[in-house]
Amino acid sequence: MQTTGHGGCASCADCTLRLQPAQRRNFFPMMRSSPMFRLLLGGALSAVLGLLATRAAAASHDLYVCAAFNNGSRVMGSNDGSSNGVFVRTPEGFRHIGINYPLAISATFDPRDAKVFYVACLSGVLRTLDGGKTWRLVTGWDETEPKSVAVDLLKPDHVYTGLPDGIVVSRDRGQTWQRRERGLPERGKYTQVVRADRTRQGRVMIGCETGIYLTENGADSWKRVLATAETVNDLQQSPHDPRLWIAVTQSAGALISRDGGATWKQLASVPSAKALYNVAFDAREPGRLAIASWNYGLLLSADGGVTWTPRHAGLPGEGSPRVWRTAIDPDNGQLFAAVFGQGLHVSSDSGLTWRPVPGMEGGSVQTFTFVPRTGP
Repeated sequence: MQTTGHGGCASCADCTLRLQPAQRRNFFPMMRSSPMFRLLLGGALSAVLGLLATRAAAASHDLYVCAAFNNGSRVMGSNDGSSNGVFVRTPEGFRHIGINYPLAISATFDPRDAKVFYVACLSGVLRTLDGGKTWRLVTGWDETEPKSVAVDLLKPDHVYTGLPDGIVVSRDRGQTWQRRERGLPERGKYTQVVRADRTRQGRVMIGCETGIYLTENGADSWKRVLATAETVNDLQQSPHDPRLWIAVTQSAGALISRDGGATWKQLASVPSAKALYNVAFDAREPGRLAIASWNYGLLLSADGGVTWTPRHAGLPGEGSPRVWRTAIDPDNGQLFAAVFGQGLHVSSDSGLTWRPVPGMEGGSVQTFTFVPRTGP
């Protein structure tokens, strides 16, 4: 029968810890030289490295883009065999899903079920309940040409859609829609962008031609929190700090709010004479931001918007390319630039070099939607 405290037999972990210094000096070199030890250590290291590589390679988001193609020799949306509308990224490239629609502008999803999608297009809002196999136009004849659509992530039956003449809201997953415009101006409510606060139910901001408007009661009423002379083109909430928002505009540059949109301050280092089209946060690095502009190309910040660096060298187009949209992949930090009419491009080194994305040549990407994966 084995007894405890038997003087350091060097054959079990308990006794190994009790070895005298001289014994330990002899014991560990002996273990390191053992073939079995090297085999076990090598196997463990291989398993750990393999697990890390698998996790690094596995994307946790699916990427959907709304895109249209026009090679200059045809009418956009004509029946020439090309596809327009919604595309999903696959290992083989981007694959078209759903109907072939000439201009899809904005897309969002139901957080409870990623197969439920809403797409803003020329005719209104399209909805799919089965991942794009079938679609239905859910808005009415007087709710056309929406520019943006958003789902309240904390109350997903509520869907908000920005129109050229205001905003409509559905509280039953798109089945019915109502105008919800109390507090918006009679004139000047052209709505370019709609964003729902991910942390507070019923709190939504919209970018209009006269500024930014906020509701905190599910669109029962609105108040203006920023006045502008021209359209607010994009609004984004930081994935790191829900009180941090950035807006980009047609002629007032970029603005930042650190109190949830209640007050706004100019980002002085961003040029403001020409249009800025959208802004993107890096979900992995809090200070990394990108802005797309027709005149200024692509601007990148690594310090939370204090300074900006042009990063469009190598993109198609003379001088400053017409960067229509940008995005930052939340899984790997890759930078996307959609150059109007000249396809989608990606950079793995923060815009120092670019390469075209296969299957997107000649297209114009309107929006990027990263959908978290919930299944295996």
